Amino acid sequence: MKLIQVNDSKTQKQFLEVPISIYANDSNFIRPLDNDINSVFNPEKNKLFKHGDAVRWILQDEKRNSIGRVAAFVNEKTARTSEYITGGMGFFECINDQHAANILFDACKNWLSEKGMEAMDGPINFGDRQSWWGLQVEGFAPPTYSMNYNPVYYINLFEQYGFQTYFNQFVFNYQLDKPLPEKFFEKADRVFKSPAFRFEHIKKNQLEKYAADITQVYNEGWVKMSHFKPTTVEQTMANMKQMLPVMDEKLIWFGYFKDKPIAFFIMLPEINQVIRHLNGQMNLIGKLKFAFYRWRGEINKMFGVLFGVVPAFQGKGIDGALIVAAANVIQPMKKYHNLEMNWVGDFNPKMVKMVENLGTTVIKRYRTYRIIFDSEKPFSRAPIVE
Repeated sequence: MKLIQVNDSKTQKQFLEVPISIYANDSNFIRPLDNDINSVFNPEKNKLFKHGDAVRWILQDEKRNSIGRVAAFVNEKTARTSEYITGGMGFFECINDQHAANILFDACKNWLSEKGMEAMDGPINFGDRQSWWGLQVEGFAPPTYSMNYNPVYYINLFEQYGFQTYFNQFVFNYQLDKPLPEKFFEKADRVFKSPAFRFEHIKKNQLEKYAADITQVYNEGWVKMSHFKPTTVEQTMANMKQMLPVMDEKLIWFGYFKDKPIAFFIMLPEINQVIRHLNGQMNLIGKLKFAFYRWRGEINKMFGVLFGVVPAFQGKGIDGALIVAAANVIQPMKKYHNLEMNWVGDFNPKMVKMVENLGTTVIKRYRTYRIIFDSEKPFSRAPIVE
């Protein structure tokens, strides 16, 4: 077996194509858009290269067939946010061969060690947690947009190498033809009675205003999370412009108290229902296909990207009021049948409880692993968010 570093257009193309053979007989697999993967490793598009670094490899067998791939990365802004200086690995694909997997894992470990790292999390993203984060361990159905999907045998490849569970992430499903539980209306009624509160969905012609509101709520609400790094209005605006082509105004909601943003609920149409037809290509033909399948009504699901309430208003019914306000508009549309609420970490029991109270069911589970390079040092799970 030969490990090859990705360093030119040929190896970049090979890196993208490794999953084709791995998932040749898996009808659930949806090939991610090549542009989405390439953007992660493009210093001009990924801001984390300003204070970090990344490397990629492909693994070939004796016949020069690509049988695996992986990436390793260091984000200096988050590397020291836990008890160990920690780097990351991700975009892992491999045949069912522990020796092949170990070669890929060792490449990441050795590179990260040279960068001063003491531990490695994976599979994660060189970017925001909402994308390409965690190994799927339950619910092997077609993945939501920018969520990982993998064969079941990857679990053994990771755990046999020595990775341990750092935290779990749940994906909850809510059927939109079901009425909300009464307790949410009770919460909402108390909030709606006060004229100081208001709730509204985004307007595309005011993106800069809402980018500032998202930034404010995010920086207040996520500060206690591990791996937290404050964002800027410019960064949020860039993300919103990326969402704009698929954005449905009525799926992104905000809560305000005396005009101060205190909460948001960001949902998007589940575009993987269309991307599955594109074979990773969003070129001219891909864009035409995307428009056709979307026009045909192929998208009937939505997925939750982020939900947050600033600490000062948590436990005061704002979550229920925000959900009711959104449901009052979205459910009568009858355009979407399901809501998948992605990325609810088991280290955040309050959020888990809130989502369970909606009457949801867990349909998928992901696992973020960590390995400590010095096996003599103690391992601990991700700290619980109070």
